Order: sequence, then structure tokens, then C-alpha cells
Amino acid sequence: MPVPSEVEQSADETVRQLRALATPEGTAALTRAGRLLAERTDVVTALSRLRAEFGAEVGGPAWGVARQREKARPAFGADADRMLFTGDTLEQAGRPELAARRAARLLADGPADAVDLGCAGGTDTIALARAGAAVLAVDRDPVARELTAHNVAALGLTAQVVDGDVVDLVAAASEGRVAGCPVAVLDPARRAGGRRILDPDGWSPPWATVTTLLDRVPRSVVKVAPGLDHDRVPAGVEAEWVSVGGSIVEALLWGRGLSATWRRATVVRAGVVHELTADADPGRAPVAAPRGWLHEPDPAVIRSGLVATVAAQLGATLVDGQIAYLTSDGPVESPWVSSYRITDVLPFSVKRLKGLLRERGVGRVVVKKRGSAVEPEALVKQLRGKGEGRAVVVVTRVADVPTVLLCEG
Repeated sequence: MPVPSEVEQSADETVRQLRALATPEGTAALTRAGRLLAERTDVVTALSRLRAEFGAEVGGPAWGVARQREKARPAFGADADRMLFTGDTLEQAGRPELAARRAARLLADGPADAVDLGCAGGTDTIALARAGAAVLAVDRDPVARELTAHNVAALGLTAQVVDGDVVDLVAAASEGRVAGCPVAVLDPARRAGGRRILDPDGWSPPWATVTTLLDRVPRSVVKVAPGLDHDRVPAGVEAEWVSVGGSIVEALLWGRGLSATWRRATVVRAGVVHELTADADPGRAPVAAPRGWLHEPDPAVIRSGLVATVAAQLGATLVDGQIAYLTSDGPVESPWVSSYRITDVLPFSVKRLKGLLRERGVGRVVVKKRGSAVEPEALVKQLRGKGEGRAVVVVTRVADVPTVLLCEG
């Protein structure tokens, strides 16, 4: 009989702990751990109390999961207190509201059988089930399967959770279905050993499986790295970049049965979803000298290649042909940019900049940079002064010359 590897032994132990936490005693331990966390009890004291009350085999894991629940609560809300997480699965988990948005688009034509290829902690499985799909959740990792099965049931939903090889399932896909389902979600693992895998051919499953799924299953969506090269996007496949609160959180490739445009930038601000699309590459925006206002495009706009589309909407121009900063004569109201009134444009010089800030009574600055090797944190320290005023210092290039755009703070 083969001897289990260390990885297999570790997975078996994690599954055993998760099952123990799903018992009434485990539920009580999790509740107690949550209270200790809320009371900000120190780790040593909390673990001692939990182990004394519930035993080491339940008390220790309960503390770990309670800490993950606390981290998950801002994104998962009340659901977090019924779900189980590990550190790895929580790190990989997408935002539930975005999973719900994906599920709604996948099932826009009505409820259908759907497969979550690589279910991890079950975020997409839950969203699909809530949207009315009959869901098959697939993963080779026993921990992922255990988490998904528990979390689905804990939220009062149903799904079939099975051990399966995503590569083999996609290779066997035909007639618009994979694993017998016409709807599919795939989220390849893009990290290994704590590091990001930059080459899509090194993802699990690899890039070849991604393109095969998109070719064979029209109603599919694949989550990819936000830094994916545009040249990798297959013809006829819509690529979408999504940002929340000014940071990109996911990039998606939509199968040809769902694709509605060439590129899409989705920006979520204060809970409101804004979408910008283009049916073809808009090219580059025109370039002109800085004017009265500077506009910083949202990262989703930049990554989707739609800066020129926004520039046309705003009547704006680039400050440099290679830099994604826009400028216009007046302020604008737009979800696609953050805007700052420019007070001064000067060649980059720390000494000259410090003197100007001192004259203006500015003691605190926010430093932004694009196209410069300057370290913002270091420059903030150099520019800190005694004044009460505030300013935004933008270090960039204008006509390929290192330049500072001083803006109102």
C-alpha cells in the first residue's frame, strides 16, 4: 500500500479538523472563539481557554477558523459566521457580490445545470446555487471539497461536490457542455508556494485548458490574472477587468455565447456598478500639455485598454503618450477617473518642490507616481513640513521629461 505523502497527510488532518468543527461541539467552540476574538483576548489566553473547555483537537482549530471568519466578515457579511475557511481558501476566495454578478450573467437565459471547475471554498458554487442552478462542484483537493460541501449546506443550499480532474473534464467537453453542464465557471490556481505564477501555462489547470473550455463551452467564464497579456485573449472572447474601491480585484474571460463586446471595464464605487465597453481597440488618446485638471483613470480602465474611450468622453488628452494620466480644462463628473486641480507644473526637483511647498504652507502631501522610479513613501518623508496645508504631488513624465504636477489636496 502506498505511503501517503506529507501533503496528503496534511490535507487529511485538515479535513478531520473541519469535520470536528461541523459537530455541535465544534459549533460551540467556534462560538466561544468568536467571543474571545471580539473581546480582543490575547492568543495565548484564548487558546488555553479553548483547549481547556473543548480539548486541543477542537479548541485550536476553532481559534484558527474564528480568525478567518473575522477576516471574511467585511466581504461575506453574516454568511461568514456560518461558513468554514482556511487561510489559503480565504485568500483565493472571490468577493460574494461579484460571484453573484457572474452567476446572474451565466444564468441570464434561465436556470441550468452548472459546474464550478475548481470550487476552492465554494464562493461560485454558492452564488450559482442561489441564482437557481443545479450545481456540480469539482476539485481534486479534499480540503476544498470539504469546505464547499459544508459551506453550501450551512447556507441552506444544495450542490453535488465531487473529486474530479478539471483538465480531463474539459478535454472531454463536447456539444457545448462540460461534465454534462451547459454553464461553467473556471478559476485556475495562480499561486504556488506562496508565490504568484505569472506564466499562464503554469497555472493549474494550464492555459491550454482555459482556451479549450472557452472554445467548447459557449456559456462559460474563466477568472484570470489581471495582468494577463491582451494578446492571450482568444478572438471573439470578451475580456473584463473589475475594480472595487480603486483596486483591481478580478479579470474575466467570457465564453463566446456570453460575450457582448471586445473589452469591458467594471468599476464598483460605493456599491454602485459602472460598466464601460468598447467593441474594438480605441487606440491611443491624443497628447497635449497639462491643463487645469488632472484625471487619474481607474485601474480597470487602464488594464482594459479603454483610456482613449474615457478621454473622448471627457474631452481630455494624455499628458504623455506613454503615461495613463489625462488632463482637461475643467472638472468632470465621471466614475472612470479621480480628478485633481493642478496648481503648478514644474521639472522634477526635490529641492525646488520643497521650497514651493514651504512657501504655500503645505506640510502634508500625498505622492502619486506613474512613469517614475521615485518611491512615494520616501518622497513623502522628504517633503513633510511644518505647514498645515495639504497637497497632492504627482510625479510623472510630460513629453518624456520628468515632471511634477502639484495639485490641490
